[in-house]
Amino acid sequence: MKRYLCLVILLVLTIFFPAMGTAEDTYKFDLSETEKKPFHFGGYIEFKPILFGLDRDSAFYKLRFFNDPQGQTLPEANGRVQLEGSYEKDIYRLFVKTNTDLKYSDPSGSSEHSVFYEAYGSLKPSTSLKIDAGKKTLKWGKGYAWNPAAFVDRPKDPDEPEQAMEGFIVGTMDYIRSFDGPLKTLSFTPVILPVYDHINDEFGNSNKLNFAGRFYFLLYDTDIDLMFLTGGSRSDRYGVDFSRNITTNFEIHGEYAYIRNARKNILDAMGSMRSTESDAQSYLIGIRHLTTFDLTTIAEYYHNGAGISDDERGNFFALVDRAYNLYQTTGQASALNSAKNLADGGYGKPNSGKDYLYVRFSQKEPFNLLYFTPSLTWMMNLDDRSSSLTPELLYTGFTNCELRFKTAFLVGGKGTEFGEKQNDYRMELRIGYYF
Repeated sequence: MKRYLCLVILLVLTIFFPAMGTAEDTYKFDLSETEKKPFHFGGYIEFKPILFGLDRDSAFYKLRFFNDPQGQTLPEANGRVQLEGSYEKDIYRLFVKTNTDLKYSDPSGSSEHSVFYEAYGSLKPSTSLKIDAGKKTLKWGKGYAWNPAAFVDRPKDPDEPEQAMEGFIVGTMDYIRSFDGPLKTLSFTPVILPVYDHINDEFGNSNKLNFAGRFYFLLYDTDIDLMFLTGGSRSDRYGVDFSRNITTNFEIHGEYAYIRNARKNILDAMGSMRSTESDAQSYLIGIRHLTTFDLTTIAEYYHNGAGISDDERGNFFALVDRAYNLYQTTGQASALNSAKNLADGGYGKPNSGKDYLYVRFSQKEPFNLLYFTPSLTWMMNLDDRSSSLTPELLYTGFTNCELRFKTAFLVGGKGTEFGEKQNDYRMELRIGYYF
């Protein structure tokens, strides 16, 4: 209950802080204000209530609520606090970014999770060389919704692709050279990523020292990256990406990843699990276009070579139905708990299938409505034809504050990815304040 009150207080703060910031003061010129200060501190506070419209016949509803049936809707209150600070002097820089998520819902109560998203130190002895050590997000890849070649980053959430992500503890270096001629820029970024107890242990196999690298080329006005990862925590993989402006307002981009001996758990029609290893190829191709009237279009096709096939997903949903029927007749939940473990292991992760299409339209200030940006996002699983449709309204007319209203409608038949989700729809209001 205390956490819920904290979220209410957070909402009040997000409303009144902007108003306080608009109070008029007598302007005084101070030369020190133009000088770069060594310290920086900022942050973001967010309050986000959500209303889920539940699909009581879906597989993931049965997995979560088999012993605690819900009504047609499920409210949830969320809060987020992100703080960041840096200190920079001469060739040294320290940067820290924290994230705290608060959640309250009736079935599960309140929860709080705090973590360092980034915390690293930088040394820049020259304009062409920079060395970083600590927890950092590297942001490899050119895709908007997915990045199959981002070998040392956490996977994006296509529903929130621009959201900040937690990094890994790494040691890395950037070496940059500029040239005259077709090759204008060349850089190399080697990465050391250790995986031991309490150090990147969620990355993969423990007691391994992994090595990754990225070569960047600006060649004939085209951005090109070559990437690799080796070391044993994950199977070896190699990738390439590119981005090029065809015209001033039209860009094309792509990524390709080759993964050796990719491990995959396959569920057969009888519900038996077996583990396989085989090489996999994933790739993405996309465009971004801006019209003269400020309509931005992003479209991407993504193939996940290590993804779950339509038949394998159908076997999983059939397993959930059998386990749920067994629970209803006998009260035994062991089969459902086993199915939940499979969901956590991959079958329940977002966009775990093989082929997807993503399209987003965003119109800035239509009909001269200042600070107002509506958008529409559509994503389809091309294998089973299920999809999600997400309209969104964004208003930024208050100082350092944004108001966002977003809905998501999930469409699909029985046995499809989006059709078996816990919800039929989701409605959320996001109130965010930057400082």
